[in-house]
Amino acid sequence: MKDKPYIKKQLHELLYQALETERGGIKIYEAALSCAQNEDLKGEWEEYLEQTRTHEQVLLKVFEELGLNPDTVTPGREVVAHLGDSLVTAMEMAKAHAGAAAAQLVAGECVVLAETKDLQNWELIGHLAENGQGEDTGALRTAFEAVGQEEEHHLHHTKGFVRELWIESLGLPAVLPPPEEVKKVETAIGAARADNLRDDMLKSKH
Repeated sequence: MKDKPYIKKQLHELLYQALETERGGIKIYEAALSCAQNEDLKGEWEEYLEQTRTHEQVLLKVFEELGLNPDTVTPGREVVAHLGDSLVTAMEMAKAHAGAAAAQLVAGECVVLAETKDLQNWELIGHLAENGQGEDTGALRTAFEAVGQEEEHHLHHTKGFVRELWIESLGLPAVLPPPEEVKKVETAIGAARADNLRDDMLKSKH
């Protein structure tokens, strides 16, 4: 399939939303870390927070190369900011009114929600870089190659932690750190394979 010209205005909207997602992500990880009890999870989120700060800088470089103002506000960007603030508020509610274990679960779920949007942004940026015909594809490709795999890691590993912490909270045997972490999963397919291995990993612990 030949590359096709893309709608530049909508690319700019995607980039504004992506930048807002990264900035919201920094606040979300800071709040999540204040809820983290599991030391392995805490270590992961500290690493993801630093990577998210780097992702913001990668995007700001794209904005510079494309001549975009990073402070431009769009209705879509305002919605992303609102959702990010809501996730931080949810964690603060859990910390104030639920126990430490429950707050950690809420934090994990908030990170999964935020990283789902974050990964989708970067997959779309990567798709346009690969399939779009236009002057911006080089800058987008460079940014995607620097960030894409780390975003996969953030989502799949946190999902694994949340699943296992929920299982533990139900009084059932959990695999912590989760299979996604042990197997160093970086893709959705890898996450599915790791999940299939959890029973074997559980048996090997006992």
